[in-house]
Amino acid sequence: MVGYTVNWHPQVNNLLQSKSGENLKAFLQQEKQARKIIFPHSNNWFKAFELTPFNDVKVVILGQDPYHNDGQAHGLSFSVPDGVTIPPSLRNIYIELQSDLGVVPNTSGNLEHWAKQGVLLLNSVLTVEKNSPGSHTQSGWVDFTDGVIDIINAEKQNVVFLLWGAYAYKKAVLIDNNKHLVLTATHPSPFSAHKGFFGCKHFSKANKYLKMHELKQINW
Repeated sequence: MVGYTVNWHPQVNNLLQSKSGENLKAFLQQEKQARKIIFPHSNNWFKAFELTPFNDVKVVILGQDPYHNDGQAHGLSFSVPDGVTIPPSLRNIYIELQSDLGVVPNTSGNLEHWAKQGVLLLNSVLTVEKNSPGSHTQSGWVDFTDGVIDIINAEKQNVVFLLWGAYAYKKAVLIDNNKHLVLTATHPSPFSAHKGFFGCKHFSKANKYLKMHELKQINW
């Protein structure tokens, strides 16, 4: 399994070598042997960790699972590669960002520039079968990413967690809000953005919190 060792934090590899991690590895190998198409490419399964080292994490934006259509998923929650049509949820994120901070919407949906500033763009499930959303939810990825959240919660201070939608909000129980900032809103999808995502001002609130704790703000 490509990238089965992650140079991000010592405890991460303990998660991957656990019983759940071994089950995950077996599941992914089985999927490949069945010639199923998995997104993103295995080289990008741990891309979020490669672009945002543990010591640099200041904000966590939690997604559910990767985009399931051709060419979209590249290992970062809500992000798509340059040249790919911006998905509706990300388009709404850009609308809120413009309303909140006056940032003109990017013509690209590639969020690597956020990741390189300390925004961990983490999906709860890191792979998906083509055209089958949620297909890898029971694979073991959730144990792994919950473990990642536990590590951040325990070993860092003053991290901003942006939890959008009911699925992400469930992760709030893993986070100590006495030492971190947890911001919640509805999901930015077209079905729910008007029910609380628009107007949440999470980008300015995150930067205000980072500034208050003498951390460099994010150039959204």
